[in-house]
Amino acid sequence: MALTLFAFDTPNARKITVALEEMGLKYAVQVVDITRNEQFAPDFLKISPNNKIPALVDTDGPDGQTQTVFESGAILIYLAEKTGQFLPANGAGRVATLEWLMFQMGGFGPAPGQVHHFVALKDEGDKRYGLQRFMAETLRLYGVMDRRLSEQAFFAGDLSIADFAILGWVWRHPRHQVDLAQFPHVQRWYQALMARPAVQKGFGVALRRD
Repeated sequence: MALTLFAFDTPNARKITVALEEMGLKYAVQVVDITRNEQFAPDFLKISPNNKIPALVDTDGPDGQTQTVFESGAILIYLAEKTGQFLPANGAGRVATLEWLMFQMGGFGPAPGQVHHFVALKDEGDKRYGLQRFMAETLRLYGVMDRRLSEQAFFAGDLSIADFAILGWVWRHPRHQVDLAQFPHVQRWYQALMARPAVQKGFGVALRRD
């Protein structure tokens, strides 16, 4: 099998499993258990220089050479261009897809990720400060998304890798302590995507060891 995904059960990994399933690609999964610091193994460092999951190895890369790809946004672009799916080749649709992909990478990922961190703290003072700061930004980003989705079905017009990227993080809305009913357009979009068979398969991929 040409494609191997190195991953754990996180939003950034789930957006890749969803994309792989939506694209109809065959792939193998190598679980990298970040709770056991397996991402710091020397062999994994050769694939992912930043010691982060997910990462991808494609033994049938450009010119038939093995290609490694790290960073989830780069993986989505790589797979979209490899298959010719979910990323227009040019024009306004391509610009919009990349805009909303970068929105997720730069904002709707880092901010809710900080909410995950501070929710888990035991010190109430530290928790209160962090949640006030990052919850406000997370709610603002949900509002941005809700306004966008009030205008169209998907973030870039047609279904795209931007939707897969954002879906991985909206999936964790309970951990963000966000009620999607507050953002009805996001809720409609989320329910529609989660009803797709390929998305369900993507979320069903085992990314933890028994």
